[in-house]
Amino acid sequence: MSLKKTNTVLAAAFILFILWFGTEFILSPETTAPGFGLPSRPAGDGGGFLVVKGIRDVVMALVLGVLLVTGHRRALGLVLMVEALAAYGDMATVLTHHGSVATALGVHALTATLMVVNGLLIMRETRKAAAAPATPAPRPA
Repeated sequence: MSLKKTNTVLAAAFILFILWFGTEFILSPETTAPGFGLPSRPAGDGGGFLVVKGIRDVVMALVLGVLLVTGHRRALGLVLMVEALAAYGDMATVLTHHGSVATALGVHALTATLMVVNGLLIMRETRKAAAAPATPAPRPA
């Protein structure tokens, strides 16, 4: 399989995973929250923050999806690497709030790192196209 196809499959998998996870947080935050890695679900009005997290994830997935579908490969690679910061932030949140270290590292850090790797691979794939000089238009005879 070519690098481009591999990158496309990986990016599509991230998009679907982030979209699914975000949708789960919007539709049933009470059952999805334990998988995030924090020790307990927020009480009272705090549960609304889980829906906010779900909306964030859905929007992040849609941005990646638009870049993938429209063929903006370099932008896709860059945005994957930037959006990985959200997953690293989720890891830090879990660790600083006495959550599951296994989930922080095994879910959030692993996801973020794989997003960075996929972004770097896409940047490598598109490097030659970005560095190639534009060919001049043929002159009329």
